[in-house]
Amino acid sequence: MNVALVTYSMTHHTRQSAIGLPYISERQYGEEKARISQYTMSEIIASAYEAVEQTGRENGILFLDEINCVSETLAPAILQFLQYKTFGNRQLPKRWIVVSAGNPPQYNKSVKEFDIATKDRLKCLNIVEDFDVWKKYAYDARVHGAIIAFLEVNKNWFYSVRMTPDGSAFATARGWEDLSFAIKMYEQKGFSVDAILVQQYITDEDISRKFTVFYELYRKYREDYQVEAILKKKNSEAVLQRAQEAPFDERIALMELLFETLNIDIVKVLDDRKVISLLAKELRDIKKAVGKNPNESVSLMDERISELRKAFSKEAGSKTKSENDVRTRVLFELEELTNKLKENHIEGFEAIKKEFDKRAKRQAKEMDLAGEEFEAVISFIESAWKSGRELSYYMTVLTTGKHSSEFIAIQGSDGYYRNNDSLLAYDVKQNIKNEIMNLEI
Repeated sequence: MNVALVTYSMTHHTRQSAIGLPYISERQYGEEKARISQYTMSEIIASAYEAVEQTGRENGILFLDEINCVSETLAPAILQFLQYKTFGNRQLPKRWIVVSAGNPPQYNKSVKEFDIATKDRLKCLNIVEDFDVWKKYAYDARVHGAIIAFLEVNKNWFYSVRMTPDGSAFATARGWEDLSFAIKMYEQKGFSVDAILVQQYITDEDISRKFTVFYELYRKYREDYQVEAILKKKNSEAVLQRAQEAPFDERIALMELLFETLNIDIVKVLDDRKVISLLAKELRDIKKAVGKNPNESVSLMDERISELRKAFSKEAGSKTKSENDVRTRVLFELEELTNKLKENHIEGFEAIKKEFDKRAKRQAKEMDLAGEEFEAVISFIESAWKSGRELSYYMTVLTTGKHSSEFIAIQGSDGYYRNNDSLLAYDVKQNIKNEIMNLEI
C-alpha cells in the first residue's frame, strides 16, 4: 500500500523516552538572557521521521501496542498525543495516523481501564475471534495443515479462555500459529509430536489432548492415502474407495493434506518465477548498457550487482521475508552468471542470454508440472465426491489461499474454472502470452 509503518510497545516506555530528554539552552528575552529547559526529540517521533527518510513514503502509521499499559507518569502525555499527535514540542509527520491496540483487563493484569477522557480521544473497535477470517491468514502464513483441518471441524476450539481450579486454560490464534512452527521443526528433525509439546502452546488440556489424537490421524492419512501419488495422478482404486467412504472430518483432513502438500510446490514455483522475472528485468537493463560497450559485460554485471546489493540492503526493512528471499536469490543468480563469464573468459551479452534462457525454460517446465499436480488434486476430489460439499470446500480453499489464487491467475486451471461458475471469464492464454513477452530479454 506504499505506507510506512513504525511500531512501539508501550509497556517499556517512560515519560522521558516518549517525550524526550531535558537539556539546558539559552534564550534571549528582550534585553535579558535566560537559561531554560528544553527537550530533545521524542524517540518515538524521531523513528517516524527516520522511516519517511529511509522509505521515501510520506503516508505512515505509528502503531502503539499495549496502549492501556502505559505508566502513570506517561498517561498525561499520551492524552496530549492522542489529541494532537504531539510528544513534547514535536509532532508526527503530517500525513501519519496513530493506531493503537491493547488487551482487555481480564487477559492482562498490567492493563489500566481507560477513563472517559482517554476514550473520548479514540475511535474504539472491539476485535472478536473469527476462525474463517483467520484461516485466510493461516493459509498465507503456511500454518500446518493438521491445525487448519482440526479447527475446521472444531471451530469453537479456535479461541477459548476459561478458568479451571488449576488456573487459566486457553487456546489462542497465536498459540496455534506458534504450535504450527514447533510441529514443522519437530517433523524436520524427526522428533515425535506428543501431548507434552502441544500443551506448551495450547494450555487447555481437553483441546490439546484432542488435537494430539487428531494429529496422529492426520499423519497416518498421509501414508494411507498416498498423498504424493495422488498429486502424480497415480492413486489406486482402493484409495479412491476409502475416500468415498470416509467420514466428513477425515475428508476435511485429506483435503487439507492435499492442499498443504500441493502448496509447497506452488510456493516454490511462484518464488522461482519472481526470481526469473526480476532477473529478466535486470538483464534487460544490462543488455542496453552492453550494447554500447560490448567488451565490458563482466564489469557492467559486477557494477550492477554492487548497486543492487546496496539498494536491497537499504530496502530490506520495508520488504517481507519472501520478497527479501527472492532478491537474495536474484543477486546469487547474477553472481553465478558473472562468474561463468569470468571463468570462461567470455565477453558479450549472448553468453549471458544463453544461460538465462536455460533457467527460464527450466522454470517454465516446473510451473507446468505444478499445474499438472494442481489438476490432479481437483480430479481426485471430483472422482471421490462428485460435486458435493467437499468440492465446494476445496474450491473455497483454493480461492482463499494467497499462493493458490496467484497460481491460478498466472497459470490457469481447467478444473478450477469448471467448478467455479461465479468466476469472471477472462482470456488466460492472453495473460500467459503477456507474461512470456515480459520475460524476453
